[in-house]
Amino acid sequence: MPSLIRFLVVLGILVGSAYGGMVVLTIFVEPKPREMTVKIPAKKLNLRE
Repeated sequence: MPSLIRFLVVLGILVGSAYGGMVVLTIFVEPKPREMTVKIPAKKLNLRE
């Protein structure tokens, strides 16, 4: 039984630290907006002649 409790405690610490890391990333990391360009081949435009 003590090994089960130890396992659950270690698992809880790992899950808590992963969750805490995600929270820290959402608070401190700001995405930088930038312009995006997509090239479309002329064949896919379906231009009527």
